Amino acid sequence: MKKLNILVVEDGKSQREMLRDFLKSEGHAVMEAADGETALQHVRNHHFDLLLLDYRMPGMDGMDVLKAVKAINPEIDVVIITAHGTIETAVEAMKAGALDYIMKPLEFDELLILVDRVAERRNLIRENELLRKELREKSITTDQIIYRSASMQELINMAGRVANSRATVLLQGESGTGKELFARLVHQLSPRSNKPIITVNCNALSENLLESELFGHEKGSFTGAGTRRIGRFEEADGGTLFLDEIGEITAPVQVKLLRFLQEREFQRVGGNQTIHSDVRVISATNRDLEARVREGFFREDLFYRLNVVVMNIPPLRERKDDIPPLIDHFLKRFAADNGKKIDAVSSEARDMLLKYDYPGNVRELENIIERAVVIARDETISANDLPFHLGTPGDEEETEAGLLKKSVEDMERKLIQNAMDEAGQNQSRAADLLGLSERMLRYKLKKLGLKE
Repeated sequence: MKKLNILVVEDGKSQREMLRDFLKSEGHAVMEAADGETALQHVRNHHFDLLLLDYRMPGMDGMDVLKAVKAINPEIDVVIITAHGTIETAVEAMKAGALDYIMKPLEFDELLILVDRVAERRNLIRENELLRKELREKSITTDQIIYRSASMQELINMAGRVANSRATVLLQGESGTGKELFARLVHQLSPRSNKPIITVNCNALSENLLESELFGHEKGSFTGAGTRRIGRFEEADGGTLFLDEIGEITAPVQVKLLRFLQEREFQRVGGNQTIHSDVRVISATNRDLEARVREGFFREDLFYRLNVVVMNIPPLRERKDDIPPLIDHFLKRFAADNGKKIDAVSSEARDMLLKYDYPGNVRELENIIERAVVIARDETISANDLPFHLGTPGDEEETEAGLLKKSVEDMERKLIQNAMDEAGQNQSRAADLLGLSERMLRYKLKKLGLKE
């Protein structure tokens, strides 16, 4: 854990010295100030990661000091020390930029948790800065990994940390989450970036073809082998081999892959020559490999060779913060590809896109936006341009909530049908009777399976 430079601002001498001694015992560098003016002088002359700031002090109070500190350096974290009766003012201070508050009498365990949280935050900020610097130096962008969520930022930071090692990386996640993009990012950040990254989809080939694809074969080694073939492990020498859907490989291929990971050598199919290759292996799976090991379908020793570093990529439904920037990215891309002037998504359509769970993850969202752009008549994507299933999530269990939803839909269907009948099937008049816009009525008719 990073050790912090901390300034303790407290007018009570015994309290100030107690905090100083405790924080120093935890390995932090600590300075003291008995009043706001002295604190600001220290901030101007020294570097601090954290201020522990008593709210009530003679002269400048905590709020005045907080504002002045943030004006000098807005990146300094400030934690307010407050008595029970001044919690409201501490909350007000947080709105003004304080990171958190802690109440008197101080509990050292609580203080330590808070300081550790600040240290973790500073570490993350530092990692982000180093990663951005490295990306700039190598002219690499993460433009293809569109994200806003903290979980994806953490994964990108991890890619930066593991890239310089020789360790194998296992990317786990559902189909469509972007595992290959992360494999390419690790490769681009690594010292191997000037060598190729070669991708093999292990599920797309039969056992014999996959073995030949990976390790190559000698002429005449099997029917149809008219010439010698160089395998992917030879082609990727000095670079990276990305094995997608690794959970699908059969036992004989698992044996040869394990030998390569242990010895860094292999033989072509039908050959006797031992070939050495310097290849970094990154693999990916949408399977539970540990379950495959327990079931006897996957070698345990190979599993442990592959998962030295594991990166779990969450499904899109668990990182919905990423959906808005993804929508905007795909909209811009497909509008340009199709030569259409579409630059917005209606609030109703955006709401539907945000509420949907995306079993196909980012790949499914990409497909939905492309389809919407292709069929849209206007410059704004509307709810009518989205697939029907987005408004009606998959079959729900017969729970109380599911039954209530069905009952509400049945009632809504009956009201709309009655209004349509009364309006002589005229949608404009029916919409007026129901107090809906005509567009919303069309959406409801489609959603509820009613004939227009």
